[in-house]
Amino acid sequence: MEWLAFLKQYIQGPRWIGAIASSSKYLAAKMVEDIEFDRASCIVEYGPGTGVFTEMLLANIQQGTILILIENNARFCHLLRKKYGHLPNVHIIHDSAVHVDQYLRQYGVNKADYIVSGLPFASLPTDVSLDILGKSRQYLKQDGRFITFQYTLIKRGLLKQFFGNVSITRVYLNLPPAYVFSCSR
Repeated sequence: MEWLAFLKQYIQGPRWIGAIASSSKYLAAKMVEDIEFDRASCIVEYGPGTGVFTEMLLANIQQGTILILIENNARFCHLLRKKYGHLPNVHIIHDSAVHVDQYLRQYGVNKADYIVSGLPFASLPTDVSLDILGKSRQYLKQDGRFITFQYTLIKRGLLKQFFGNVSITRVYLNLPPAYVFSCSR
């Protein structure tokens, strides 16, 4: 029934949800493909929604790695707390990714190794996108990665403004098909 909750939230706020259905396991696998879990001390996920990427992260994460989930939607945040709130080193935040720096400090982290984003940059207001990407670059380790997906290539140039190296992979087994952007400095 998570798909029904997802669809309902999309109808109520399409600009902030960005899709009519949860991401597929194929997209989730591609989103975590570039993560070196054995060296990650902190992973941040923006917009985890119903937890499709979170499941993949938790299946691979090492003991002691901090996972910070930042979800702006109250319904999704409640769902995430029910599913993962009992897990050690998993912190579920009901807020905007714009405030990532506050939560890294709160949990004693200077910089994240990886930031995995499910945010719909194509529909977010430009100033919000710029703020989130700027802070993501600032609070990502020098050899870290920012990994996001979008349904179009429209925001490729925006991502390149913040990250010098942007590789793109198409995932067809998702509704709709998506592009995964794996970004580094």
